[in-house]
Amino acid sequence: MRPLAIDTNLLVLLVVGLASKDFLARHKRLREFSVADFDLLSSIVNTHSPIVITPNVWTETSNLARQIAQPARDLVSRVMQEMISRTEEAYVASSSAGRRSEFLRLGLSDAALLELKPNAIPILTSDLDLYLAAQRSGREAVNFNHIREANQD
Repeated sequence: MRPLAIDTNLLVLLVVGLASKDFLARHKRLREFSVADFDLLSSIVNTHSPIVITPNVWTETSNLARQIAQPARDLVSRVMQEMISRTEEAYVASSSAGRRSEFLRLGLSDAALLELKPNAIPILTSDLDLYLAAQRSGREAVNFNHIREANQD
């Protein structure tokens, strides 16, 4: 199987959906996504290994995914705790990510994703700006929204 890096928005969707699909409609950061989107993302993730996550993306995911009331927050946190142990963490120095020209527009987490092994780890994202930046820099990237649209036909 092939590795895959996932951006923050999709990782929040994955973590919250794995905790409970019912939480998806209640989570304020996931209003653009449906249960079908979660199922689609899960099927994509299940065909890749390892799933590669930077510490920056995990930190953002932790902060965003936990923006849900109790008792859901505890369940989301437990799912995330388990996922952290099952994914591959790829460290990118903030100084390296910060030197990228994209840093000013995209921020640290996305710039760090762009620093991952360019030809070895594609990025799955729902963020158009990150997708376009990856394309411009010669990285392999997949726009989740394109997959969503193709599956709606």
